[in-house]
Amino acid sequence: MTDSSLQSEIKEILSQGPIAGFVGGEDLPSSSGETFPVIDPGSGEKLADVHNLQASDVERAVDVAAEAFKNAEWANLPVNERCVYLHRLADEVENRKPLLSQLESMDCGKILGQAEEDVQNFIDTMRYFADLAQNMQLRTVLAVKGHEAAYTRHPWGVCGSIVPWNFPFLLCGWGIAPALAAGNTVVVKPAEDSPITTLYLARMVKELGFPDGVVNVVPGLGEVTGAALSANPKLSRMSFTGSPEVGRLVAAECGRNLVPVKLELGGKGAAVVFDDIDVPETAQKLVDAITFHTGQVCCDATRWLVQKPVYDEFVNEVSERMQKVAIGYPSDEGSAMGPVVSEKQKGRVLGYLEKGVGEGAEVVLEGGSAEVEGRPGGYYVKPALLSGSLDNVAAREEIFGPVAYIAPFEDEADGLTKANDTAYGLANSVWSSDLGRCQRVAESFVAGNGWINSHNVVVHGVPYGGVKQSGMGGGVGSLETLLDYYRGISVVRPL
Repeated sequence: MTDSSLQSEIKEILSQGPIAGFVGGEDLPSSSGETFPVIDPGSGEKLADVHNLQASDVERAVDVAAEAFKNAEWANLPVNERCVYLHRLADEVENRKPLLSQLESMDCGKILGQAEEDVQNFIDTMRYFADLAQNMQLRTVLAVKGHEAAYTRHPWGVCGSIVPWNFPFLLCGWGIAPALAAGNTVVVKPAEDSPITTLYLARMVKELGFPDGVVNVVPGLGEVTGAALSANPKLSRMSFTGSPEVGRLVAAECGRNLVPVKLELGGKGAAVVFDDIDVPETAQKLVDAITFHTGQVCCDATRWLVQKPVYDEFVNEVSERMQKVAIGYPSDEGSAMGPVVSEKQKGRVLGYLEKGVGEGAEVVLEGGSAEVEGRPGGYYVKPALLSGSLDNVAAREEIFGPVAYIAPFEDEADGLTKANDTAYGLANSVWSSDLGRCQRVAESFVAGNGWINSHNVVVHGVPYGGVKQSGMGGGVGSLETLLDYYRGISVVRPL
């Protein structure tokens, strides 16, 4: 596909009028007729209008998914035949990777190369769970004295998935791949800031011959569409990725109906940097981490704890490198960091900088608004670095932007104490040439993930999840994830 034909197809997709939801293999406009605009964060210009589905529309989607689970034979297909569909979907996404990457880049303000990686992750996720499901032993004979016993797994039914705006296509894959591989049907609610690639995916599923109602997408505002999906009693399972504040609301609604819910929430990750590291190399890796997708990454390292002997050198090194980060439109050549996703998110980042300084934080690197030539309406911010007391609001609360907070520590025990002194528990990293020390510290983190001499290391086959305010209900991306999408039954006969 040439660049001109790619741009032409994208223009056609975005100019067809308000984009409807997709339920039961058909477009589903909002019953109220309401729409909302989707904005390109890099320019501030409107990409498209999308239908704001109402509670009655969501109820219809869940009913359609339930009927598809019951009557469309999806759950009863031999697993190898069901997984053929998933492999076909992965193959077709791969065929359309340039198109989907460009749409994703425009939709959420992600650097184009990073959007390409996200689309590849979706492809890999589909193939991973399709292959894993085909090797699952769904019936296990149990050796129990005096009884004939077995434990058998079955798909649950309708699985809801609420996807955030920072990794919309990647996280859609994380939600639907294990659910579909296990034989469930799905209803996906994409974030209102970045729903376009998920809505495009729904049409792809139809083209590839998936039974109608197996994959359904309900766009809309969180307080309307998301709330209706969370509260639907006909769901069998729910998966939510987003903030702890909204996660609590989703969990409360699911709890009223006793619907099992998996929550993957925010973080305030620590990087514990010991004095035996290569300072320039480690500084660059942490700068890369905090500026990746403009810091809008829940598992990012935003608290940099540096051992005293190298603290001053490290502060100078990271501040110099942060100033050199090239801020630009996501698809422009040479751009290393794009915008935040919305005007609201830009205000949040700048507001935290102001509050942090107001509480006494020292400004190492000021940050603030950034201007990009030719893109006056974009939501651009500069990387920022604060230091001082770890009781500061900017060191305690999740900002979700390119803002790091740096502080010194004395020894291993002190570094570990400071790393674990947070309400969050998603991901921390330890940096040292002493691998024995790295292993001790990583295993002592009160977090779902402990990384060594790297950060943001999410790999298929390794459970990824959080503790405390960072989540509950198991991890994603692994065998444990697939098992969550089966219900179990014990069958016993006395001998």
